[in-house]
Amino acid sequence: MSLRAIHSAASGMEAHQFSLDVVANNLANASTTSFKRSRTNFEDMFYQNLKLPGTTSVAGNTGVGTSVGLGTRVASTSLDFKQGSLRDTNGDFDMAIVGQGFFQVDDNGTPAYIRAGNFTRNAEGQIVVGSADSGRILQPAITVPPDATDVSISGDGRVNVSSAGQIQEIGQIQLYRFVNPQGLLQRGENLFVETPASGAAVNDVPGSNGLGSIRHRVLEASNVEPVRELVDLIKTQRNFELNSQTIKAADQMLQLISNLRQF
Repeated sequence: MSLRAIHSAASGMEAHQFSLDVVANNLANASTTSFKRSRTNFEDMFYQNLKLPGTTSVAGNTGVGTSVGLGTRVASTSLDFKQGSLRDTNGDFDMAIVGQGFFQVDDNGTPAYIRAGNFTRNAEGQIVVGSADSGRILQPAITVPPDATDVSISGDGRVNVSSAGQIQEIGQIQLYRFVNPQGLLQRGENLFVETPASGAAVNDVPGSNGLGSIRHRVLEASNVEPVRELVDLIKTQRNFELNSQTIKAADQMLQLISNLRQF
């Protein structure tokens, strides 16, 4: 029936509207530090089976059946953790993770994880990641002496400064990884939160046990590729239009059926 076609096409329009929202968010964050793009995954919906494969008939068993699907829906969104490009900043506390891993910060008493390494220090000298609302303290906490100069952060996360004319190590940065980073919950402000799907966080020093290393005075850029997103945008728009054309065709068929009464 044409009503079935209308329902299927409407589900396609709804799914591609969601996909458009995902593409729009990717493009909006093309300049966000360490942003990871998302991809929309679709799945087909229920099927109406008019004849099951292998059904016995007068002529014998049929090799194929007769069925029609009832549309599509969004199955999930996947995060793409591909490494973003690195750009020099010369910031004393700017860091980038080259490889796998996350920094851990304190989000009002709750551990949160972040790839963005645009760190600075607060009034107490603690290294924090700056945001529009608050400065979240890097964990384990590292306090920089007030007279510290010549900050140096090694690839394995050791933080050294020059203080009172001497070089001293003031802390060790830890990185964290997850069995399934796709299962992390995005909280906004570049933050991720552990969930049962991600598994528990495992920490170690940078460069060990599969964790990436630290690059000092650089930041990781977004891994959004604008050209790729624009191609996805055009494909999504065309698929939306095709589904709308299906609804128009089904509506015209219903009108034709309705007009048959006049003959």
